This record gives sequence, structure tokens and C-alpha cells, in this order.
Amino acid sequence: MKQALVDDTEDVSLDFGNEEELAFRKAKIRHPLATFFHLFFRVSAIVTYVCCDWFSRSFVGCFVTVLLLLSFDFWSVKNVTGRLMVGLRWWNQIDEDGKSHWIFEARKVSPNNMAATEAEARIFWLGLIICPMIWIVFFFSTLFSLKLKWLALVIAGISLQAANLYGYILCKMGGESDISRVTASFLSQTVFQTAYLSSEVDMA
Repeated sequence: MKQALVDDTEDVSLDFGNEEELAFRKAKIRHPLATFFHLFFRVSAIVTYVCCDWFSRSFVGCFVTVLLLLSFDFWSVKNVTGRLMVGLRWWNQIDEDGKSHWIFEARKVSPNNMAATEAEARIFWLGLIICPMIWIVFFFSTLFSLKLKWLALVIAGISLQAANLYGYILCKMGGESDISRVTASFLSQTVFQTAYLSSEVDMA
């Protein structure tokens, strides 16, 4: 009887890993500083661009300030916040023959290196998608209002933020080269996740 009891006990496996990981992913933000700077530079660039006429009459001063904020945003998102918040990284490497290679990496989830939380991932992707759309709106408003002196700055804003968006979409999709297929797959995955979360909320 004792041997049978031991065997029955050995067959029972209590795995709380999935529950712990789920609770972890729904937990609060793990990297508050990275999350703050992920939004700070890009939102500051937009606010400064919109309100620069109220703060200063100097076009050069406003131009340089917004461009610096956009550059800080590009560097921080590309090198820091993407790696910490969603475990993704991309960069360009030139080999010995002088050929340029784009490298896209996604962090592998392990017991010692858990995935990012849902809150961080949601903030990261919303900031990455919404801000370039705002700069596109600025492009058309600048073009139609004939404020052509600001056009170069708006194009720089679109280029820098769209480059990060493009790079991280490729990271998310495994570095595929066909952007139309990548974009369609990414959008369908996002819609499916949103519908799934909505169904869970309705059931609750």
C-alpha cells in the first residue's frame, strides 16, 4: 500500500508555472522608467511642434528643439525601450564586403527571462503606431496651409518614427522581407487578440 501511495503521488504533477506567468503578464509595469521615456520624447516633440509659436518666435530654435526630441526618441526606442518592454531589437550591420544587413531579433522567453507584461506591450505598440499617424496628419495640414518651412521637420518626424515602427513590425513577425505580408499578418493578429480580450471581458 505504501508503494502504491508513493507511485500515485509521483504521478501527480502540480504545475503552477502557467498561472504564475499569466499573473505576471497582467501585473503592473516592470520598467516604469523605460515606459516613461518611450512616450516622453515623442509626445514632447508633438507638443513642442504644436505649441512652439506660443513659447518662442524663433523658427530655428523650435526646429532644432523638435528635431533633437525626435532624435532622442528614435535612439531610445530603437536601443532601449523596445528591448526592455517587448523583448525586440533591430539594427543594421555592415559586413567585411561593405554589404548592409538588417538584423531583427526577438527575445526567447525562458523561466529566468519572462516575457514583457501586457501593460508594457500595449503602451509600447500604441505609442509606436499612433505617433507616426499624428505626424502624417501634420504633414497634410502643413502642406494645405502652405507652411512649407515646417515641411522638412514633419518629414523628419515621419521618417524617424516610421523607421522604428517598420523595424519592430519585422522583429515581431520574424524578420520577413515582404512588408505587405508582414503588415497584413500583424494587423490580423492584433484584431484577433483584441476580439479575444473583448470576449473575455464580456464573459466576465
